[in-house]
Amino acid sequence: MKKIFIKSIVFGLATLAMASCSQPGDEITSITYSRNFSPTSLEAKVRNRTNVELNWNIAQGVTLYNIEVYANDKLTFAGSPMKTLSVNPDEVPVTITGLDGETDYSFRVQATDGNTSRDSKWSTAWVKTDAEQIFKTVKEEDIKGTSVILRWTAGEEAATITLTPGNIVYNVTADDIKAGAANVTGLQPETEYTAVLARANGKTRGTISFKTSIDLADTDILVKAGADIAEVINNAPEGYRLIVEPGEYGIATDAAAFGGSVTISKKLTIKGLKQGDHPVIKGRFKVEAEFAMDQVTLDGKGTDGGQAFDFTADGNIESFSVTNSEVKNFTKGFFYLNKATLINKITIEGNTISYIECSGGDFLDSRKGGFNSLTFKNNTVFESVKERDVVRMDDASKTISASPVIVFDHNTFYNVGSGGANYRIFYVRFAGNKITFTNNLVVGTNYKRGFANQKNTDAAPTLDNNVYFNTENLISAGASADATITWFDTAGTVLDPQFKDAANGDFTIGNDNVKDKKAGDPRWY
Repeated sequence: MKKIFIKSIVFGLATLAMASCSQPGDEITSITYSRNFSPTSLEAKVRNRTNVELNWNIAQGVTLYNIEVYANDKLTFAGSPMKTLSVNPDEVPVTITGLDGETDYSFRVQATDGNTSRDSKWSTAWVKTDAEQIFKTVKEEDIKGTSVILRWTAGEEAATITLTPGNIVYNVTADDIKAGAANVTGLQPETEYTAVLARANGKTRGTISFKTSIDLADTDILVKAGADIAEVINNAPEGYRLIVEPGEYGIATDAAAFGGSVTISKKLTIKGLKQGDHPVIKGRFKVEAEFAMDQVTLDGKGTDGGQAFDFTADGNIESFSVTNSEVKNFTKGFFYLNKATLINKITIEGNTISYIECSGGDFLDSRKGGFNSLTFKNNTVFESVKERDVVRMDDASKTISASPVIVFDHNTFYNVGSGGANYRIFYVRFAGNKITFTNNLVVGTNYKRGFANQKNTDAAPTLDNNVYFNTENLISAGASADATITWFDTAGTVLDPQFKDAANGDFTIGNDNVKDKKAGDPRWY
């Protein structure tokens, strides 16, 4: 009986299935669930310091999303929400404004369609906002050698300003708040300070960095506009600083022409008087001693086609630095080291470098000499090094002894090595070199040999948090790749930075995802 009964059931089900399939009017065209699905992939990201962007996947059939915001909360959702709102699916992602800085916020999102009995379960996310920024940019006229006027939005409450180094604490007065300005004294000349404006509860309202101006010392020479810069250099005592007023200065063998070269034969510093109005020096430097250039525009237009800096004597040099400057319009390269010279420390930092063609020479070019340390940091380089190597360091171990450490960090490169030539970024053949390439933003590069292709170039470089766009042979081998490439940045990220106006030298980043990574020259975040 059991067998007959089971067979009867199966037969009956089969008959029912056949009958159902024969009725097209019974086809299932939609499914209604008892409740809406919870939002998936909910993310909370801080935007513009104190705003939070919420984003999630939109589910079919949902007509509305409820959002609740809880302050000083880490996913406990205790008490009542500080803010509630509802948004349509086409309003996602949604930005939550009116939040405090340096505060923990919890967010939860619920899907609904107007029928509360079908509301989804909550999806949750947590984030901490960044510190507020109500400080205004420090004006150059407000910066002195031993004091500074710091400004913020008038009427905004604050209790203290703390400056480091020195842990200088200034107590903000009612008059300061009304004016939105405070005059802080007791500072040191030519010092990088960071000022933090805070509430009485300690939460930050603004952070700003500035550098105090020059307070002329006995070993400083003030170079007036219109002076013969080459003559001043030749006459300056060993170890002095030339503090150069804004203006245009030409280096030449005769007074009528700009664009010549002058030799730095003794330890010397050339520094612009003002941070925001650099002197423009037209010409080249031949370097034979310790040399530093800061806050200067060096223009090679009209020169003889050589490098901006040419090391022209054998021997040892402790340091060479170019900082906070602009270097542009040179044919052969940035520097050329073709003597049996060992430079202990090379620092190139905080500069804008453009139109360094590198025709007949490499960008940072070391052949018969070398260095122990090369730091290239916080620079923006564009429309340069079209068809040569960015760093060339030949094996000069027969004439010098060096342990090269090369660090490239937080630089923005745009159309560097964009000529499709058979070169690379690191053409380093001095054995024992160590290379670090981190936090850089590279756009528009297509060297056929990618980063490197030499057996003596560091085979295990330090690579981290680099962003690439419209590049070839850096993350992986492209169609033009040379088979000899030795390594790639396989962990690199591909993102369009959405520069504001790259054609005119404005590399302000428009892509929030690139800003979040803090890649490239920090001035453009």
